[in-house]
Amino acid sequence: MKTYSDSGSNTTIRERLGLRPIINVSGTMTALGASIIVPEAISAMAEIASQWVEMDDLQRAASAVIARLTGGEAGFITACCASGITMAIAGAMTGTNLLAIERLPDDTEGLKSEVVIQLGHIVNYGAPIDQSIRVAGAKVIPAGTVSVTQDYHVREAINERTAAALYIVAHHTVQYGMLSLEEFCEICHAKGVPVIVDAASEYDLRSFLSRGADIVVYSGHKFLSGPTSGIVTGRKDLVRAAYLQNRGVARAMKVGKESIAGTMAALDAWEKRDHAGIRAREEAALNLWKDALQAIPGIGAEIIPDPTNNPLDRLQVFVRPESRFTAAGLASALAAGSPPIIVRNHEVERGHFFLDPCNLHPGEAEVVAQQLRAVLTAKERPADAMKVARKDSAGSLRWPD
Repeated sequence: MKTYSDSGSNTTIRERLGLRPIINVSGTMTALGASIIVPEAISAMAEIASQWVEMDDLQRAASAVIARLTGGEAGFITACCASGITMAIAGAMTGTNLLAIERLPDDTEGLKSEVVIQLGHIVNYGAPIDQSIRVAGAKVIPAGTVSVTQDYHVREAINERTAAALYIVAHHTVQYGMLSLEEFCEICHAKGVPVIVDAASEYDLRSFLSRGADIVVYSGHKFLSGPTSGIVTGRKDLVRAAYLQNRGVARAMKVGKESIAGTMAALDAWEKRDHAGIRAREEAALNLWKDALQAIPGIGAEIIPDPTNNPLDRLQVFVRPESRFTAAGLASALAAGSPPIIVRNHEVERGHFFLDPCNLHPGEAEVVAQQLRAVLTAKERPADAMKVARKDSAGSLRWPD
């Protein structure tokens, strides 16, 4: 394989590194590179890369930008949402006690160290959400069952050891039977417990604080299209305590000046973005794909809204036996194509997958439409066309081979 240094000017970085030129219709997935970073963020990252800065002062500047856009009293930027959750929980445990910060995660003597979370919110986003709690040294206290949480489940889970409560907003959570954010906050606040919201994949930067959350953690790289990062915002005392975890468990989660500057620029760009224009382009792609799948035996397609009420839609593709594919088989065939097309495949065992239009370069929507028709109208089917979806970790265990 060529190395970066012996590359030619007529090749792309993916070619030089031997990487596949994928088209992402899965979403803003960390495993696919997180986001297409906006030009404003790229420029800011390049500009600050060669400069020395005092990091606390840079984070103070970031706090002002975050507060303006989110309505929080203060904020900071960290490595990612997972680190933001750990830092917020650790801050709720230690406050500004610097010695307690150094003693985490194994020494929690004298600290509140339990975190309440609805059982239907204990999801996996590439790692288990409860691990972000445990990394801080806290104990996970599940409330309710996987199908329903009642008010008393949360109320009775809170005691004198409760440091915080965590609320997850994501399509991965159980989408029924859980307490709303307002209900959750009301119960927790009545007992003096702060509520931390994981809103990594959410478009709305203001509503969660206005609905009662004390701390909200956003992704800087999903809808914002900044570099990989997390944004922590909310009550100043809790934000300060979370930020101080950089002196403890969050030292391993530190963020570089480039990501801070890039995320600040992405936030500024968010205010000026043509959201309506982007929405129109996404709708055009969805209609193009839906039309491409019309009249193909065994294939259905329906445009559906985002499950957490983000202002976007996706195309749900139903794959039936008449197509001579399973959903898993069709997803694999698209991923093996030229160019590879990576679909949102987390529900293929249910006979469908999704196409997400949020991460397309110009012209890619048309390529996706062409590939869909080419694969589905071909006379021959690949060997694994009818494969059954299975959980298989073997590929992960082979890395880096």
